[in-house]
Amino acid sequence: MPPPSTPPNQDATDSKPPTDRVRWPGRLTLLLLVAGSTALRLAHLTLKPYWFDECFSVELARLDWDNFVHVLWWREANMTFYYLLLRAWMLFGQSEFFIRSLSVGIAAATIPTVYWIATLLYDRRVALIAAALFTFNAYSVRYAQEVRGYALFALLATMSSGFLIAGLGEPSRRNRLGYVLGSILAVYTHFYALLLLVAHWLVVRFIGTPDSHGVNASGVRMQLWRAWKIIGLGVLPLLIFVAKTGAGPIRWIHRPGVRDLIAFFEQLSGGENVVLLLICVAACVCAALPFEKYLLRRDHDWETWRVQFLLVWLLFPVTITVLLSFARPVFLGRYMIFCLPAFVILAAAGLSRLRPVWLLAPALAGFLLLSLQGVFFVYTHDFDNERDGSGDATAFILDHTQPGDGVIFHIAEARVPYEFFRSERAERYSASPGWNGPLGPDILFPHSGPGLEYRDFKAKLTADLLRAVVPGHPRVWVVLIYNSDDDATTTLLTRTLPQWFSKEQRWQFPRLEVRLYAKDDGRGPS
Repeated sequence: MPPPSTPPNQDATDSKPPTDRVRWPGRLTLLLLVAGSTALRLAHLTLKPYWFDECFSVELARLDWDNFVHVLWWREANMTFYYLLLRAWMLFGQSEFFIRSLSVGIAAATIPTVYWIATLLYDRRVALIAAALFTFNAYSVRYAQEVRGYALFALLATMSSGFLIAGLGEPSRRNRLGYVLGSILAVYTHFYALLLLVAHWLVVRFIGTPDSHGVNASGVRMQLWRAWKIIGLGVLPLLIFVAKTGAGPIRWIHRPGVRDLIAFFEQLSGGENVVLLLICVAACVCAALPFEKYLLRRDHDWETWRVQFLLVWLLFPVTITVLLSFARPVFLGRYMIFCLPAFVILAAAGLSRLRPVWLLAPALAGFLLLSLQGVFFVYTHDFDNERDGSGDATAFILDHTQPGDGVIFHIAEARVPYEFFRSERAERYSASPGWNGPLGPDILFPHSGPGLEYRDFKAKLTADLLRAVVPGHPRVWVVLIYNSDDDATTTLLTRTLPQWFSKEQRWQFPRLEVRLYAKDDGRGPS
């Protein structure tokens, strides 16, 4: 059976070391795809406003080291590696465009990584098609344009899988080290990377490893077990963090339904409607159909194994999180972004089987045109519709605040986007002659010091605290974000604040509510 580095479906001439004349068109095409990927993701990069999660990333990266480490340990260890990269990146610039461009560069680096895996599994034609599909994929574009770790998560998960496949054909120290490092960093970028490692284990344990010429299969398995032990030790602090915090950080996730799953795969395909999803599914079926009788068998040939590997990578994380969601909801579409490379490689393998061969070019062109529609859509919209109005709400409060005002955030985290947008305005005002701040109402909760501190992220609002800080202010603003009417803190504020204030006004913003409580002599916004 041929090894992964020389897949059996390649031409005889393709198995020989290619000359520069053969290589340069592919390299040039890949270079153009990387450039195109960068351009697509840089376009309209600042068109959409920052939302809660992005503000959280930036404000966390701005904390001093003591508070930064405390917040990571008590709340945000899940994206530790990304926050460290962002912290270093922001040393060179603080503009919205520059900060978001970190994810753009990471997403562009994923293109050659997808190409590399596809060449390991198939050939250069499939690899170029997969790279093109990823370049124009709107799901990738969407998460390459925000200050979160999802683009990095996809890159590291792809690298981890690539080094695993490479190590099966060439069990070298370089491949083992690449797999261990890529896997550990992937887990420290997003805890759900553990699902990918479980998928790897399932493939090796129940499907087996492809027998490669000159490679001892049992020796490869032993090396993989050692690698998994090292990875386990490497991610042990994160496992302790998860055991300590429990499901609290993701308790807001809702149980998925059939429509949610369809919407996820529709988004993963990069389309704004079901058409592109149907084409992607058809392409994946074409890639897997010739091996349908062998997909559930163990230790079959290389052509079957690579399809099995991609299917497990794509479907296992989604399936297990959906099943677990019957007990406690844990499935969220963007947490599954690491499945995207498997999806595009499998679809590329199916498209490459089109016959006659001349059909491939127009079919791929049509596919990419449909994908571009999705890209244009995400320039102004979000697939998941989760962007909130934190910026507008902060501007409203700052525009209408009066001396002596106070502000309360119904949960500690709601202060984070307020601080982000307030700091942006303060930076603009600081250039104005005569301005000496401070800007905005006094922060009553959460408040541990003059700036954000790790204690603010753990603070809990109580009736005793309200009685201690509220009465001395003629007016108090209240910011409620991602809340509901039966939320305990919302109920506390609604019932308690009227004891001191006779007037109340409310304004609605996307996923956010602003209230103003005033005494008889307090004036509200005009």
